[in-house]
Amino acid sequence: MLVRAQGEPDYERPPISYSATTPQDAVTRLQARLTTGALKLVGTDQEMLRAILNELNVPIASQLLVFSRTSFQRTRIRPDQPRALYFSDAVYVGWVPGGLVEITALDAQLGPIFYTFELPHRESLAPKIVREADCLRCHGGVFVREIPGLFVRSLFVDAAGDPLLHYGTLLVDDETPFTDRWGGWYVTGYHGSTPHRGNVISTERADQLDFTPSAARPDGLAAFLDSSPYLKATSDIVALLICEHQMSVQNSFTSAAFAIRRLITYQHSLQKTFNKPLTDEPAYESVQNVLRSSVQDVVDRLLFRQAAQLPAGIAGDAAFQVAFSSGAPRTAGGHSLRDLQLGEQLFAQRCSYLIYSESFLALPELLQRGILDRLQSALLSRDPADRYAYLPGAERQRIYDILLETHPLARARWLRLPAAEKLSPPDFRKA
Repeated sequence: MLVRAQGEPDYERPPISYSATTPQDAVTRLQARLTTGALKLVGTDQEMLRAILNELNVPIASQLLVFSRTSFQRTRIRPDQPRALYFSDAVYVGWVPGGLVEITALDAQLGPIFYTFELPHRESLAPKIVREADCLRCHGGVFVREIPGLFVRSLFVDAAGDPLLHYGTLLVDDETPFTDRWGGWYVTGYHGSTPHRGNVISTERADQLDFTPSAARPDGLAAFLDSSPYLKATSDIVALLICEHQMSVQNSFTSAAFAIRRLITYQHSLQKTFNKPLTDEPAYESVQNVLRSSVQDVVDRLLFRQAAQLPAGIAGDAAFQVAFSSGAPRTAGGHSLRDLQLGEQLFAQRCSYLIYSESFLALPELLQRGILDRLQSALLSRDPADRYAYLPGAERQRIYDILLETHPLARARWLRLPAAEKLSPPDFRKA
């Protein structure tokens, strides 16, 4: 038992106690509706999958297809039968034809929670959704350190779908050069000349990698596979870019929240030892340093610091862009943090829409205040030597104005409104 405890990651110990804590997420609510019979899954696998996505408010238009054998269902995946991934701001759903449904849901306190369940093939069977600890081998250890996390990988993949790992594996986020992305993924909706690694089967010859970027710029999947088993005939480039962005931001939220919760617990233990009043305000330099670092990491992600430049030619599927923008908080003038640019940068305003998410709203108050204060100073600064000077002044002003008008917590913090005015925001959490 002692050896097992020593090998546990920090997030399995108090105050996080990840696996021992019951989550409150979208899957918890889904399971309750399945158990009571309020939701019944019937029909073909595709019809049941469609019903699950609808229940979880995950757009079908977000479909991405990955043919590398790198997931929980690796034995079912191959280039002509890729794994489908669908996502919203808070839920990711994976599925391979004939296989399990995998769901990753964001819990406001715990970060991502990983689940699997089998689609029922008899009406009498009520599906049981299982919290899947095995996913943490990659999502909480090998590829993501210190937190249960989310990631996209880019690899060289052979004709069977197996990754050629001795040629490297890359975790993709905003900072990854365009040319290095999407090995092992299908990519549709890109018409530019800059190459990427998607849509290509690699080979080895005489212990040398044989890989040539594809010159194809497809809007559909017909050249690669029969897409009829899937809900769409696309694996959209804009959805890929957005998925990669939001995973990195969500990981920054989880990492910062865990760090602050641990440090406050540590501070309380010191205050008890020295008979000091318990406080959540940072009373020790070590706590202040961790807070400062955590705030900076989150703001860097929110403001796309060091994000790679994107090439011309990104068009994408209009259906996904409509679904993504639907319900976005907007100013009276029509501006939103979900406005896409699809030029050198993905968004017209480089501040992440995830600042409206439940994960942000649930951050420890100390951390949340620090993020909002640092964000305000970044957006109001006009110092050419500022950390965020890559954002033109007009763009900073638009971001500031959007948040001031549409984000009640930012407005309350920046204008120092009384507490009563903080309690009447619009319900932007489902946007």
